[in-house]
Amino acid sequence: PARRLRKSQSTISTAIAHLEADLGFSLFDRSSRQPVLTEEGKRVLSYVQAILSASDRLDEVALTLSGETEARLTFVLSDTLHPDSLEELMAQFDRQFPHTEFECLIGENDDVIDLLQKGRAQIGLIEARDDYPTDIGATRLPVQSWMGVYVATTHPLASQTNLQWEQLHTWRELRLNTYLDSNANITRGPAWSAPNYLLLLSMAVQGFGWCVLPCALVEEFAAEKPLAQLDVPGWPRAIAIDLLWNKKTPPGTAGNWLRYHLQQK
Repeated sequence: PARRLRKSQSTISTAIAHLEADLGFSLFDRSSRQPVLTEEGKRVLSYVQAILSASDRLDEVALTLSGETEARLTFVLSDTLHPDSLEELMAQFDRQFPHTEFECLIGENDDVIDLLQKGRAQIGLIEARDDYPTDIGATRLPVQSWMGVYVATTHPLASQTNLQWEQLHTWRELRLNTYLDSNANITRGPAWSAPNYLLLLSMAVQGFGWCVLPCALVEEFAAEKPLAQLDVPGWPRAIAIDLLWNKKTPPGTAGNWLRYHLQQK
């Protein structure tokens, strides 16, 4: 936790001790090697989280009211975002902020979080997950993306019916493997990997294997060299998308406009 907060362990311990002194009771049971929350600590936790959340919102409102518009805004997006949504987004952003430089990066999974934490990007989209680092703010978008299992029409799997997920692993899988996720996922069969879905789509079109891809991406970029969507139980499936930002360096006027726009879809 101290490392995630970029504070020393002694600083965190001192802050907790001061809070316990102010409250008049212990927040942690320190009788074991790893401190655990006391019953009183568990009750206080939700209040602390609410205070921190309110503080983050206050910082965002203050930044918006100050009227500070970024000279440059970097948006790291996932290939799971529908291409039509990106086209409309850029057109409206151009009208609203004609003098702001708008940079789009493509990233997936932990790469998106890393870019935000390093200050390389201000807004990011990611396949939704339950937990994020404490310095990352997140909100669920009101849209979902559909993912399907695809192969080239010339691939032997394309002509097979009644396929089961386990059967796919006897053939080469083309899987997402981002920079920070490298070697994190153990494959069940032969595999090639790439850091983004568009490159995986290109590999699938050339017949190198089967792949899970965003359905909208396939419709947009594989029209001339069509892929076959495999009929596998449970597929296609919908995934939720989260919008992320760095709480320590919240977006300015242009970034907040982008956040609001994406949350209205």
